[in-house]
Amino acid sequence: MDFVEVRVQAPRELADILVAELSEVGFDTFEDNDEGFCAYTTEDVFNPDDVAEIMSRYQGTDVIEYDHRVITRQNWNAEWEKNFQPLIIADKVSVRAPFHPKPDGVDYDIVIMPRMSFGTGHHETTALMIENQLTVDHQGKRVLDMGCGTGILAIMAGMLGAREILAVDVEPWTVENARDNVQDNGFPEAECRLGGVEVLTGEAPFDIILANINRNVLLEDMHAYAALLPAGCPIIFSGFYEEDLSKIQEEAKKQGLAYQSNRTKNNWVSAIFTKL
Repeated sequence: MDFVEVRVQAPRELADILVAELSEVGFDTFEDNDEGFCAYTTEDVFNPDDVAEIMSRYQGTDVIEYDHRVITRQNWNAEWEKNFQPLIIADKVSVRAPFHPKPDGVDYDIVIMPRMSFGTGHHETTALMIENQLTVDHQGKRVLDMGCGTGILAIMAGMLGAREILAVDVEPWTVENARDNVQDNGFPEAECRLGGVEVLTGEAPFDIILANINRNVLLEDMHAYAALLPAGCPIIFSGFYEEDLSKIQEEAKKQGLAYQSNRTKNNWVSAIFTKL
């Protein structure tokens, strides 16, 4: 199945509102740019009438331009390779494609080929998650990566010494991609599983949970994550804006998760909580 990209030009304060609106009609991945943002969903979920109706509500208040296109699986690699540049996170982690040379002076070198998946580290949420991971002891730990995308956070967990990794995503091609990437980075024992929170039923507890998804999914599924986390163990969230942090904290408190700290970049947040 192919992706639909909706490219929106709008001022920042309105862009944040539109992201929230689009997330209610099936869009679950967003990438900021200098003119506004891009929103992504699958072709079967996309309804142009829903998008038009949302945009029409705000046409009278600000100048909004938007259009959409289908990104086929066949075209995704070429599109990504054309635009992708190697990345260094926190002066310690290199994220690059197989066709880029390995840089000098980094502690960890992650090689990613995303195919149709998202999560190259260029989006603020992924980079913030990795920065937070670097502060958490992964050695010998069992780690869950929910909404794994390319598998980049699962790979980071492996490089930080995790003994067991489960990566989960709802898209079949994403799971295939993550499986290839974790293997190519030297972690073939990491399991990549198709599904959502329902596939965690019966799982043993995890020592660390990574959940870089979006605000709505985090709020809806947080109870399931908390149930799989022993006391004293961390969970790292991202995929939401600074103004949503209070909502995440409120739900986390209900689920017995104590707020520890957060990092922000361009209004995106990654926050660490600990199970009480």
